[in-house]
Amino acid sequence: MVFLAKHEDKISPLKEISQKEGISFDYLEKIISRLEKAGLVKSKKGSRGGYSLAKLPRRIKIGEIIRSLEGEAALVKCIGQGGNCLLKKKCFAKKFWEKLQKSINAALDSLTLADLIK
Repeated sequence: MVFLAKHEDKISPLKEISQKEGISFDYLEKIISRLEKAGLVKSKKGSRGGYSLAKLPRRIKIGEIIRSLEGEAALVKCIGQGGNCLLKKKCFAKKFWEKLQKSINAALDSLTLADLIK
């Protein structure tokens, strides 16, 4: 994403990104597919094809990128999706973990891709 943001005026082939960023081509294909499904990148087919950002870097939040690649991450299982704990009604730590999770999410959503490339 940083590479695409730095080169937002052009369409970048995956092979070029892979070589310049030192990322396995196969791994990058998997990542770019998730980013495209999330509406963060767009593709152009053909001999001059490749990828570009679907939105301006200042409109892409770091939290969006992470969630599109990792899903809704949770610090502990009990606050994650479907987290179920036998002690949740008596747990004193749950409120702490929820507050910490909200703070982390807020921090990630306060940063944009443009912030990373400054």
